[in-house]
Amino acid sequence: MRELRFAIKNTIPIFFTYLFIGIAFGVLTVDAGYSVLLSVASAFFIFAGSMQLVMIPMMTSGASLITLALMTFFINARHIFYGISFVERFRKMGWRGVYMVLTLTDETYSVLCSVQYEPGLNENRATFYIALLNHLYWIFGCLVGACAGRLLPFDMTGIDFSATAFFLVVVINQWRQYRTKLPFLTAATCALGFYLLLGKDYFLIPTLLTCLIALLMLRRPIEAKEGREDA
Repeated sequence: MRELRFAIKNTIPIFFTYLFIGIAFGVLTVDAGYSVLLSVASAFFIFAGSMQLVMIPMMTSGASLITLALMTFFINARHIFYGISFVERFRKMGWRGVYMVLTLTDETYSVLCSVQYEPGLNENRATFYIALLNHLYWIFGCLVGACAGRLLPFDMTGIDFSATAFFLVVVINQWRQYRTKLPFLTAATCALGFYLLLGKDYFLIPTLLTCLIALLMLRRPIEAKEGREDA
């Protein structure tokens, strides 16, 4: 099937990315005392790599469902803006459109924004296969990691640092990518301030709320700075 071959060709790089991050998540899940089934189920139903990595340490520390829900919203809120640009396109895809909304990750969005469809290709079907394959890659990675963590007899001390390392890489990438440092400095100031004020158990949600409000207020100077540098 042409559309499937086309989707595979355009998602192979994501396969390797999802495989290694998924393995880290699967091992982390099993090391925390959860089952292989939970690892696969979370990959299937949640499908949010960054949030899944955060979810395990939060669950083991006894975080409430409200805290988990708020964290999920703030971490994945960017997907709302991703989806806006594809609303009309997904609406024309029928039942596949619902699946596209639920599986529009950073990587899938990036592929869909840059992909060049071949002449005569069913674009809706190819688009659906791109999202489906990325989802399957992630599920496979989580399954491999969970099975490895369950079956292989090695010391997994320190594996929980993979979540911290993942977000450190994201922060470093953001620092390098954007010329203005206002978002980073805003987040660092809010996090440090609330950490000192409220302690490690209660600082996270106020930090996220304050950052959201502050960044909305700073949106114009941030955009102006980026615009001037680009010009």
